[in-house]
Amino acid sequence: MTTPPQDFQPTAAPESTRRNKAGRNLPAAIATGAALLVPAVFGIFWFQPLLIAVWVVVLCLGVWEVARALEAYELEDAPRLRIPKAPLYLGAAAMPVAAYWGGVEALTLGLMITGVAVMVGAVLWRVPDPGRSIVASLFVACWVPFLISFALLVLQVEQGEWRLVVVVLLVVSNDTFGFIAGVMFGKHPMAPKISPKKSWEGFAGSMTGAVVVGVLASWLIFDEAIYVGALLAAAVVVASTAGDFSESMVKRELDVKDMSHVLPGHGGVMDRLDSLVFAMPTAYFVIVALTGDSAGLPLGL
Repeated sequence: MTTPPQDFQPTAAPESTRRNKAGRNLPAAIATGAALLVPAVFGIFWFQPLLIAVWVVVLCLGVWEVARALEAYELEDAPRLRIPKAPLYLGAAAMPVAAYWGGVEALTLGLMITGVAVMVGAVLWRVPDPGRSIVASLFVACWVPFLISFALLVLQVEQGEWRLVVVVLLVVSNDTFGFIAGVMFGKHPMAPKISPKKSWEGFAGSMTGAVVVGVLASWLIFDEAIYVGALLAAAVVVASTAGDFSESMVKRELDVKDMSHVLPGHGGVMDRLDSLVFAMPTAYFVIVALTGDSAGLPLGL
C-alpha cells in the first residue's frame, strides 16, 4: 500500500496561527459552526426548502471529499481509480429532495437511479478499471447522500421539526459527554487500532449523557413515555459510535487525517457528519417503531 500523492495533503499553516491547545482554530470553528447552524435552524422551523438547499450543498461537498480521497489512493499494480462524479452530485441533490417529498420509497428509488447513472457514466467516460470505479462510486452514494438523507425523513413524522433537533442533540451529547468522560476517566480503548482515543469509559459517558437528554426530551417536549427517549438515545449513541469508527477506518485505510479542509476549524464535511451517517436512519426507524408514526413508510408497516 502506498500513500496518496503529496498534492492531496493540504498546505500546513504555522502552528501558532492555526491551532490552539485544543487542536483547532477555535474562532474559525465557532464562525463556521454558526454559519451552518443559523440557516439550518431557520430551515427546520420556518422554511424547510432552505434546509433542503443547505443539505444538498453539504452532501455534494461530502461526495466530493470521499470521491477525491478514493481517487488519490494508489493501489499497487492497478490503474489510478477514477470516479464519475457528475452522477454522484446529481444523486446527492436528488436524494434529500426525494426523501422530503416522497418518503422512503422515493429515497430508495433515488439511490437506484444514481447507481444506474454511475454505471452509464463509467461507460460514457471510459474510466479505467470500471469494476472498481463502479463499486467505489456506489459506496460513496450509499455512505453519504443515501444514509444522511434520512434526516429529511425524520421531518415527516409527527413533530418532525423537534424530532430532528432532538436527534442532533443526541449526537452532540454523544460527542460531548463521551469526550468529557474519556478525558477524565478513559483507560480502556474500545478499538485501539482504529481510533485509539475512544475508550469504554467515554462510551459509558456518551450513553449516560445522551439517555438523560433523551428522557428529558420525551418528558418536556413530546409528552410521551420516557422509555421512548431512553431507547432512542441508546440507539443513536451506538449508531453514532459506529459512524465514527467507520470514517476512522476509511481514513486510516486511505492514510489521510482529514477528508478535506473546506470547513475552517473543523476539517472536512465528512469529519463532522460521520456520526450522522448511521445515526439518522437508526433514529428514523426507532422513532417510527416506538411512536407508531408511519410517515414515509408504506402503508401497513
